[in-house]
Amino acid sequence: MGARPRRRRAPAAAAATTAAPGPLGALLAAALLAAAGAQQSATVANPVSGASPDLLPHFQLEPEDVYIVKNKAVSLACRATPATQIYFKCNGEWVHQGDHIMQHSTDRSTGLPVMEVRIEVTRQQVEKIFGLEEYWCQCVAWSSSGTTKSQKAFVRIAYLRKNFEQEPTAREVSIEQGIVLPCRPPEGIPPAEVEWLRNEELVDPALDANVYVTPEHSLVLRQARLADTANYTCVAKNIVARRRSASAAITVYVNGGWSTWTQWSGCSTSCGRGWQKRSRTCTNPTPLNGGAFCEGQNMQKTACTTLCPVDGAWSEWSKWSVCGAECTHWRSRECSEPAPRNGGQDCHGSELDTRNCTSELCSHAASGAEDVALYVGLVAVAVCLVLLLLVGVLVYCRKKGGLDADVADSSILTAGFQPVSIKPSKADNPSLLTIQPDLSTTTMTYQGSLCPRQDGPAKLQLPNGHLLSPLGAGRHTLHHSSPAAEGADFVARLSTQSYFRSLPRGTNNMAYGTFNFLGGRLMIPNTGISLLIPPDAIPRGKIYEVYLTLHKQEEVRLPLAGCQTLLSPIVSCGPPGVLLTRPAILAMGHCVEASAENWSIRLKKQSCEGTWEDVLQLGAEPCTDLYYCQLEAQACYIFTEQLGRFALVGESLSMAASKRLKLVLFAPAACPSLEYNIRVYCLSDTQDTLKEVIQLEKQLGGQLIGAPRVLHFKDSYHNLRLSIHDMPSSLWKSKLLASYQEIPFYHIWSGLQPFLHCTFTLERLSPSTCELACKIWVWQVEGDGQSFTVNFNIAKDTRFSDWLVPDSEVGAPALVGPSAFKIPFLIRQKIISSLDPPGTRGADWRMLAQKLNLDSHLSFFASKPSPTAMILNLWEARHFPNGNLSQLAAAVAEVGKQESALFAVSEAEC
Repeated sequence: MGARPRRRRAPAAAAATTAAPGPLGALLAAALLAAAGAQQSATVANPVSGASPDLLPHFQLEPEDVYIVKNKAVSLACRATPATQIYFKCNGEWVHQGDHIMQHSTDRSTGLPVMEVRIEVTRQQVEKIFGLEEYWCQCVAWSSSGTTKSQKAFVRIAYLRKNFEQEPTAREVSIEQGIVLPCRPPEGIPPAEVEWLRNEELVDPALDANVYVTPEHSLVLRQARLADTANYTCVAKNIVARRRSASAAITVYVNGGWSTWTQWSGCSTSCGRGWQKRSRTCTNPTPLNGGAFCEGQNMQKTACTTLCPVDGAWSEWSKWSVCGAECTHWRSRECSEPAPRNGGQDCHGSELDTRNCTSELCSHAASGAEDVALYVGLVAVAVCLVLLLLVGVLVYCRKKGGLDADVADSSILTAGFQPVSIKPSKADNPSLLTIQPDLSTTTMTYQGSLCPRQDGPAKLQLPNGHLLSPLGAGRHTLHHSSPAAEGADFVARLSTQSYFRSLPRGTNNMAYGTFNFLGGRLMIPNTGISLLIPPDAIPRGKIYEVYLTLHKQEEVRLPLAGCQTLLSPIVSCGPPGVLLTRPAILAMGHCVEASAENWSIRLKKQSCEGTWEDVLQLGAEPCTDLYYCQLEAQACYIFTEQLGRFALVGESLSMAASKRLKLVLFAPAACPSLEYNIRVYCLSDTQDTLKEVIQLEKQLGGQLIGAPRVLHFKDSYHNLRLSIHDMPSSLWKSKLLASYQEIPFYHIWSGLQPFLHCTFTLERLSPSTCELACKIWVWQVEGDGQSFTVNFNIAKDTRFSDWLVPDSEVGAPALVGPSAFKIPFLIRQKIISSLDPPGTRGADWRMLAQKLNLDSHLSFFASKPSPTAMILNLWEARHFPNGNLSQLAAAVAEVGKQESALFAVSEAEC
């Protein structure tokens, strides 16, 4: 800044004030002028035409804030009227008169004098006080009436720094996602204005409603669009400079989505078993700009079976008919050996052959009247025979209608006969089992319609033996008989029946017994399969032979379609035509990880014609049907009033659906050679399958070498892989050529191949080597996996032998009457009579169901005549033989009935 201006006199001062310094002289001059004006006002009324004698100066133009750009000086101006003098004061000091540029004029409208003053301010003047205070200037105007000051005008040095305080950064965002690009411009005076560029083109929020700029200068895209993929640049500018940030690349990507599945293709074979497939594409939408590709398979395959066409063939010709009136006879044949089916061709040729029967020497002289008489006589004889036949049928039906079947002989329906004695009552509690079976009625053969078969043999009559003979007064007992002795006779009788030839030819997978109205229980040991026949399920006065059979899956054809899979064993109970007044409960294991969003589970039953029908869909049970199912974690309990052949089948609804596989390792108990085989079984996680494998390995001389593990196998269409690792190469070597073995997905998922396994063949390098250490991995591609750490002595290690249940530990397969139930009969009846009627505050069977965690089945229980009986029957099926009766008694007591003390009995008392 230049030298400070010198103090000087005001230009309008009198000669007497010329010696006064500048500012002080100006003030004195103003005072003198004011005094002179006051004196003149006493003698002159209006010295200026049209003006008031007491006008103070007012500013028509005041100095405004300015910015010094680089080294360019700035100009400040002010204009006032009426004004005799105007001076600038900057930061409290008067500016030298010589630095003022003055211009005088007169306001034409008022005739008042107008004075305009300008000064220039340089960068050096401002920098001299930089940091102490801001540089400012102000005008002071004088008139005869006084002085007036203008507003302060600040003079600042303009600048804009180079570096942004915050720059936008590159991002990758999904479509329709919001985006915020921050930008904090460089420091500057005046503050910088911000604008945004998209690919070097200005972003105008007024033209795009999806874009706006926040007060903090951030650019916001409400929903990312594909068109928003670009390079974004933040631009800051003021009067000094224009700065650009680094460009930020915004990529808007689209994740791929699957289209809908196509229709299933035709079967790959025109005859027999083949494959069909369907596909989908990752085009809904197509992945763009690096978006994720669709997860999962783009193709599904399933097995299919095309029925092979069978061409028809003629049967043998029938015998020639008698010679007719026209001297001809005929014979016929049928296209039935076999009949054409599945699109096969019909038989070629004629089905009727006619020829002359008298070598063309027959006479045709018979008169028409004689022919008519002959035909009338034949018709009369036929009518008489029909009438006689109808009369005989009516008489026979009336006689048969009066009979009442008391015994259903199920020997023709695969059941055996195993009488079992009723458990005697204890001496200290004789009243619990005083109810005896009613066996005094006449024994007859069951006459109901079971499964009619045209080719079946005549119905067998059950001979009256010592058990079913009419009994006199007194107590009746059922005697034990040897299952082994009767099993052979039962199987011999069973093998003669054509309808049930698919049943096992032994008694390991079968239980059978004779039951009356007291009910009972059948169990197939070590399988988790049982049949509970509740009390009063069999009508009083009737005795049924009932059987329970576990089928081998290769013996019963269960058709599966699409993504269906077998989830349980195939179990038969019967005879199928018997009358039950209350549902029996069939219990069996399953291998499904059930969830409503992943599975559709159905109960299938085989009809008498051999076809499988859906009788129940779990989760959508109508309360009035004959079937109901409670599905628990590892078992299901099926309420059924019609016995028959059942299986649980599931259809996966998503790729998250999974089944439980039981992984079991077996190896030879003795190893006389250098080779050693490890068999890894991949089984459905049910007790019956594990039992079958254990029995098979016993026959092969195998031993368990590791605790079984559970693997969750998903419906992802990925195979199961098995590999062996970490074997000491100095002692053992594997003969496996590949790095792993593989079991196809469909072999496992169908559930129809029960004993799937892979064998790892190892070789000892020395006969003295007995210690084996390795790891076996079993995993589903992109799924669950398990590993086994094998470390044992192949010659003497038997640590896992406890898993192999001896044959002797099988228990009683049939229990009859009270011995089959944990709850004593009389106490059961008391609970039923107390809780069936509606109670106050809900203290009835509904509260009992809630206490036993069965309240999800209230609608089913309510549909039965005795809801309490259904609850107790289900409790019996779930908790036999290890159920805690005290817990049940506590639950009954909590219901709040007055009779609850009666139920608080210990297991010893029962």
